[in-house]
Formats: sequence, C-alpha cells, structure tokens
Amino acid sequence: MSALEVMESVTAINKVHIEISVVLGRSRMPIHQLLKMGRGAVIELDAQQDEEIWVLANNIPIARGEIVVQGDKIAVSITDKIRNFESIA
Repeated sequence: MSALEVMESVTAINKVHIEISVVLGRSRMPIHQLLKMGRGAVIELDAQQDEEIWVLANNIPIARGEIVVQGDKIAVSITDKIRNFESIA
C-alpha cells in the first residue's frame, strides 16, 4: 500500500460518524410530566449504583460495563464486548 493509499484510507475513516450512548437506567413517566420538567430536573432511574450499564453505537448494543468515579470525573469501564446483537430491554 502506498503512502497516498494509506492517507486516503485514514481520510475515509475520519469521515465515519458514530454516536456513542451509555444507558445508565430507565424510567417511565407520562409525557405531560416530562414536558413540565426544566433544566436541572432529576429523573429517577430504575438502576442501582453498582448495576451493569450498556454502551450503544448508533443505538446498537456493543458492550456492557460499569460506572467508575474518580474524583469529579465519571467514566465507563468496559467489562464485556457484545458479539451478537442483544436486546437491552
């Protein structure tokens, strides 16, 4: 592979956009209640602090993990990669 081909491949990869999401928990509420919420509102989730979380790429589950808190920073530690498409429901 020539240097030009490598640069073209890198440029093509840089144009790929992936949305990464982390699902910490779920909550159900009527739409009218959601619409009343303002900035800073707190939504109670159905998850506990030490429960497993899901990592999604373009809304497709790709990994499971756990929340890690270090000082004032929050991170996700990946504990398991998902090989087959699984449901998070």
